[in-house]
Amino acid sequence: MCGIVGYMGNREAYGILVGGLHRLEYRGYDSAGVALVNEKGELNIHKCKGKVADLENYAKDKDTDGSMGIAHTRWATHGEPNDINAHPHYSESASLAIIHNGIIENYSVLKEALMENGYSFRSTTDTEVLVQLIEYIRNNNHCSLLEAVRSALKKVVGAYAIAVVEKGNNDEIIAAKQSSPLVVGIGEDEYFLASDATPIIEYTDRVVYIDDGQIAVIRRDQPLKILSLDNEEGSVDIKKLDMSIGQLEKGGYPHFMLKEIYEQPKTIIDCTRGRISADGSSVTLSGVMANKERFLNANRIIFVACGTSWHASLIGERLIEEMCRIPVEVEYASEFRYRNPVINKGDIVIAVSQSGETADTLAAVELAKERGAFIFGICNQVGSSIARATDSGTYIHVGPEIGVASTKAFTGQVTVMAMIALTLAHEKGTVTPEYFSEVIRGLQRLPELIERVLESDGRISELSKIFTYSRNFLYLGRGYNYPVALEGALKLKEISYIHAEGYPAAEMKHGPIALIDSEMPVVAIATADNIYDKTVSNIQTVKARGGKIIAVVTEGDTVVRAIADHCIEVPPIIECLTPILVSVPLQLLAYHIAVNKDRNVDQPRNLAKSVTVE
Repeated sequence: MCGIVGYMGNREAYGILVGGLHRLEYRGYDSAGVALVNEKGELNIHKCKGKVADLENYAKDKDTDGSMGIAHTRWATHGEPNDINAHPHYSESASLAIIHNGIIENYSVLKEALMENGYSFRSTTDTEVLVQLIEYIRNNNHCSLLEAVRSALKKVVGAYAIAVVEKGNNDEIIAAKQSSPLVVGIGEDEYFLASDATPIIEYTDRVVYIDDGQIAVIRRDQPLKILSLDNEEGSVDIKKLDMSIGQLEKGGYPHFMLKEIYEQPKTIIDCTRGRISADGSSVTLSGVMANKERFLNANRIIFVACGTSWHASLIGERLIEEMCRIPVEVEYASEFRYRNPVINKGDIVIAVSQSGETADTLAAVELAKERGAFIFGICNQVGSSIARATDSGTYIHVGPEIGVASTKAFTGQVTVMAMIALTLAHEKGTVTPEYFSEVIRGLQRLPELIERVLESDGRISELSKIFTYSRNFLYLGRGYNYPVALEGALKLKEISYIHAEGYPAAEMKHGPIALIDSEMPVVAIATADNIYDKTVSNIQTVKARGGKIIAVVTEGDTVVRAIADHCIEVPPIIECLTPILVSVPLQLLAYHIAVNKDRNVDQPRNLAKSVTVE
């Protein structure tokens, strides 16, 4: 959600900080600000409601000097989006400034205690409470900034990634993390700080991921120091980033979302590279094979995920159950963590998250670990919190996804789940060699087949004009394609703000059929599969009530084409891989409708890319 950027070095910090905030705009936010400490030791804060461009306009005649500073984009939790609640926040004496991602759960208790000691508050945020607490501790204990931050954080309950600077000292930034991402970039005689690596890659590929309960002490001309909340020094583990600036640019596309839709042929290749043998005879996922006995002897597998990752997990459930004959459950991470689930040591919990930082999923991981389950992660971000918290896992390797509405991460997740199912099924002997080979051939052909689907983009763009001003959509699918109906509906409502619902096609008659009329567009996924005839009957039921049918069908279909108002074709592929192909035209349909409505496709209102709060 919120974005953090920090800099200390020999350059002017303001341009680097603002440029970093622009890189983080994809995360979603409603206000922005910077705090700079100049060479005179003056602490200047500039912040406002709105976009980073509004901040730049606001600050253009302000003092932005200084080679050290911190910056922030805020996604409102406590307190409405406005200038006062924007970060950074001053302490009462205006000698300290803080930026913060996350939520301080016991802020009200701390605030009441501080008010009893004479402190007053400018904002209605939980963050201002923390900076006031740090100042209170420092004044009463006459201690260093580091000691005051460390002591304050031991009194805090909640999630945070913070950075603190002080007036009169342009040589030190104190940063800390708990359940919210934070990374330090190490350059030549300079340091960078960010909530993810995207603002850093322009300057350095050497980074240190801060772990939960750690404090990073960033001091000019000194090595980075990592401490625990108990003041124990930790190791500085420098990683090399596998990311390029080109991946963070639009590359000639009008939006990141469209670029990422078109990247899917390549990202599927990257996802399968080195995992499927050149001759198509085997699939090897090292994270699975290194823990083969655990998987083969698992009592059950539980997927925990949110949003698009939850939809991918529904497909993963069917893939693993059908191929491997292992019981699988799929849980919303936000519900799983609060319902005292039954988890045994023979269970495997698979945590799925594009960012690897989803707060609810991370909390579900910690709960499952406490109960003795083996934890496996599926995520995209190398070095992310979930990647570090799990026992083993697999990266989807689709590259940075900047558009808030997930596209290539979804198809990458499903591809990985198919490879997990194939790996286990081969070891268990639960699929025939013929079926095993057919699925592998399908995975190898996916890039070519997605390219063919993308050739329909112009037709889908024209089709979208017919439905731009529809107020509701219904998406129907069965079997493997039911989760794709959910995902297609989610894409549409995320970026166009049109209400849309996904349903199992046969369930329509148990309620949603009451909504069907000539004003209700229905997207029906009717590819060739073992329940094709049943889906055709469902479509006829909609058509009999005047519904407008947009059907996604397999190339050469004549039955549905004779019924539907509009058809979008996808190439034939083995049934278990159809969700990957079918999702692409649904992504394009949502994209073009949103563009027609002049929506902010990459940064839809109220949404954030990485949901790091509950």
